[in-house]
Amino acid sequence: MINLTKNPRAFGSFMVIAFFLLMAFAAPLLAPFDPFLGGNNSLQPPGSNFWLGSDHLGRDVLSQVIYGARASLLVGLLAAFSASAIGLSVGSVSGYLGGWFDNIIMRVAEFFQTLPRFVLAAIIVAVFGGGLFKIIIVIALLGWMQTARVVRSQVLRLRDAAFVEAATQLGASQFRILHTHIVPNVMASVIVTASLDIAAAILLEGGLSFFGLGDANLVSWGGMLNQAQPYIRQAWWMAFFPGMAITLVVLAFNLFGDGLNEMLSPRKHD
Repeated sequence: MINLTKNPRAFGSFMVIAFFLLMAFAAPLLAPFDPFLGGNNSLQPPGSNFWLGSDHLGRDVLSQVIYGARASLLVGLLAAFSASAIGLSVGSVSGYLGGWFDNIIMRVAEFFQTLPRFVLAAIIVAVFGGGLFKIIIVIALLGWMQTARVVRSQVLRLRDAAFVEAATQLGASQFRILHTHIVPNVMASVIVTASLDIAAAILLEGGLSFFGLGDANLVSWGGMLNQAQPYIRQAWWMAFFPGMAITLVVLAFNLFGDGLNEMLSPRKHD
C-alpha cells in the first residue's frame, strides 16, 4: 500500500488531481449555468454575476471550465490506460521472447517515437474525424511505445531471475511465468509511466481542440482556448482560466508521477 503522505510532492499533486476529478464528476451540481446556454451578457468580466466572466456568446466561463474537466480527464485517463495496456502486453511479450520478435517490435516502437506525435495525431483526426473516442484511440495508438520500452527493459532483467528459473523447473508454462511472476514485478514502472502519459494525453487533446479538431459536441478546455483567440485583448479571462486548468492538471500529473517514482524506486534516495 502506498502512503502518499510520506512524499509531500506526491500528496499535494494527488489532492489537485482529486479536486479536478471531483469537479468533473459533480459538474451538473457545481456548474451555476448550462455551459452551452448563451445570453445577452457577452464578454462580461469576472464579477458577482459570472465569477470567471462570460464568453462572446454570453456563456458562463466557470461552468465551461467545470464541464471541460470531464472531456480532458476522460481523454487523459482512458487514453493513458489503453496505451499502458498495449505497452504492457507488447513490452512484456517482446522482452520475454526476445529474438526476431523483439527486434521487430522495438524497431516499430523506435519508428513511431521519431515521428512528431502531435502532427501525426492532427493528421489522423483531421482525416477520420474528431469525435472524443476517436481522439482517445488515436492518442492510445500513438502513446504505447514508451511503456513498451520500459516494460521490455524490466522483463529482460527479470526473465533470468532465480524465481523465474525455479518456476520453469517446476513446469510452469511461459504464459503463467509471464503473467504470474514477471508482470506483477513491472507494474510499479507501468503505473509511474501511466501517470505521465495522462498528462501528455490531456495536453495533446487540448492542442487538438485548440486547432479545432476536438469534439464540437462537448465543452473542452482546448476548445475554449480556440474560441478565445479573437477576444484575447478584450476578454483575457476567456483564455486565462481554461489555460490555467490545463496547466494545473498537467503539472499535477507530472509531479504525481515523479513522486510515485521516488516512492516505488528500489534505490535509496539521499
